Parts: sequence; structure tokens; C-alpha cells
Amino acid sequence: MTIFVTGGAGFIGSNFILDWLGQSGEPVVNIDKLTYAGNLQSLSSIENHPGYHFVQTDIANQNTISQLLTQYRPRAIINFAAESHVDRSIHGPASFIQTNIVGTFSLLECVRAYWHTLAGSDKHNFRFLHVSTDEVYGSLLPEDPPFTELSCYQPNSPYSASKAASDHLVRAWHHTYGLPVLTTNCGNNYGPRQFPEKLIPLVIMNALAGRPLPIYGDGLQIRDWLYVGDHCAAISTVLAKGIPGDTYNIGGGNERTNLDVVQAICDVLDEIHPCASGQSYHRQIAFVADRPGHDRRYAINGTKIVQELGWHPQETFTTGLQRTVQWYLNNSDWVQGVQNGSYRDWMALHYGHQHGKGSKA
Repeated sequence: MTIFVTGGAGFIGSNFILDWLGQSGEPVVNIDKLTYAGNLQSLSSIENHPGYHFVQTDIANQNTISQLLTQYRPRAIINFAAESHVDRSIHGPASFIQTNIVGTFSLLECVRAYWHTLAGSDKHNFRFLHVSTDEVYGSLLPEDPPFTELSCYQPNSPYSASKAASDHLVRAWHHTYGLPVLTTNCGNNYGPRQFPEKLIPLVIMNALAGRPLPIYGDGLQIRDWLYVGDHCAAISTVLAKGIPGDTYNIGGGNERTNLDVVQAICDVLDEIHPCASGQSYHRQIAFVADRPGHDRRYAINGTKIVQELGWHPQETFTTGLQRTVQWYLNNSDWVQGVQNGSYRDWMALHYGHQHGKGSKA
């Protein structure tokens, strides 16, 4: 038995693969295009694991994806592959349309053709799990109830619109073709190995470097924060127990304003890694102009996955944030590699002639 993980060199995908191999041992084929945020150094601890195989390709490359499906015969596909940064989508939406919409369509078509070659229990038990975001639901007012799986889609950024489109494609391929799909919509993830364009790693790295800690607008935008390890456990649960065609919202139950998050990071750093000057990291907080179309609040009602599948988050925001900050403090080589781009040089050197040719098996 084998599973495919697309986008497995990214933040959530790499954490999922590490957790998966650590707990189940079932072989994983990691398919990743290795755009700017794909970092194989995050998976260096398992690069020689007999159950781990890496293939560099685009999910829109139907010839390669079809060949891989025929070669490895996976029982499930978990689709993390996506462009995911709102700011980048505002400045350059084309790549979001290409990866999140065209790429998902191409992947679905390859998987549909493969699924039809299966028979008996292999066909019945096959799953395509699509990992999405709560941002497809739009923005909430302070008094609004949290998003449920029945909330209307109202995306407000090129990123969330492209993810909404991909969700609709996945749903349509189930209802039209019978493909056994599952969709998850999660809150804001944080934890180890996150690319430093996102708020929490950006603030940690800027704080340690003595740079300003930027906060958009008034900093009162609210997000539901989910520790990446809890998210990975939830995905495994949905894969094992989810009903084909269903959607499951995954939330951490941790609504926090961006200002609260930045201040909490400062508090943790003040405690475990004080400034040499003796001053608090809070002094580095700086408010900057808000970004266009900035959603005010996200919140997730995670009752369905808790009651129907028995998943519960294990980390509070306090414990998850402490683990996250400590990881970045303990992994300065990873941080430096991401900041100066040397992880790409490491990849080229480490894989030699294999780099860019589609496989490390």
C-alpha cells in the first residue's frame, strides 16, 4: 500500500509526511514542483527512508502524473499542492490560477482515469483528499457564528478565489464521475518548517534579527489558529474515516487577533530567549499599511469532525506557540538556509544530476 502526497515539500505537506512515516510506516510518494516555498531540507531526516520517494514535477503535468500512478498504484492521493500566500496572489494572481485551478483539474483527470483501472476493494477504498482553507468562506463580522461546512463561499482574494474554484472542481468530480473525494477546510496553520512569509515565522525571525515586527492596519484581524501537527492528525483521521463526498472543517478553537499573536510571540521570546540588551521584543512591533481586501475575521466550527470522526486538537495556542518558537530557535541552520536561499544550493548539490529530472527513489 502506498499514498501520494502532492506539495509534500511545503510547510504542511512536509510535516504530514514526517508524521505519517513516523506513525504508520506506509510508503509515501512525495510529488512537488519545488517552487520558492518547497524545501527538501525539511525532509532531510527521511531522505534515505525505504518508504519515502520524491518526484519533482508539476501536478499539471498529466503525462508524468499518469505514469507515477501506474508505477506506484497508490490507494490514496492527498493534495496539498497550492500557491497559498494572499499577498503574493494580490501582486501576481496568474500562478494561483495555474496551480490551484488548472493544476487541480489536471490532477483530478489523471486520478479519475487511474481510479477506473482499479477493481473490487481497491476501487471501493480509494480516496482523493483535497486540502483547502477557511478563506473560501470569506470574512465574518464580530458577532457572526463561525464557519460550518454549509457556509456559503464568498472568497475575497485571488488566493481564496482560486482555492474555492478548486474545491468546486473536486466536488463536481465526485457528483459527476463518482470519484471518492474528501475535502478539508482548515484555519491558519502554524508550527515548524513554515516559510517565513507567513506571520508567525516572519515575526520570530524578525524579532531575533532586531528588525521591526510588522502588523497590518490596526492588527485586530482575527484568525482561528491551528497547530500543524493537529492539522496533520486531522487529515489522517479524515482519510481513514471520512465519508466520500463530504467536507470537514478543521479548526484549532483558537481565535486570536494578529496583534495578540505578535504580542504572544514577544512574550515567549522574552521568557526563553531574552534580548541581549535586556529590552522586550515588544518594542519592535510596528504597524504598517493594511493590505487590499484584508478579511477581518475567520472562525471555524469544528463540531462535525469532532462528533463524527472523533478528532480533537491536542495543542492549545499557548503550547503550540511555545513549541513553534523553540523549534525555530533550535533549527538555526534551516532558518538561515531559507533566509539566504542556500537550501536550493543544498538541494542541487545533494541530488546532483537527479535535480530537476523528476525522481529520487
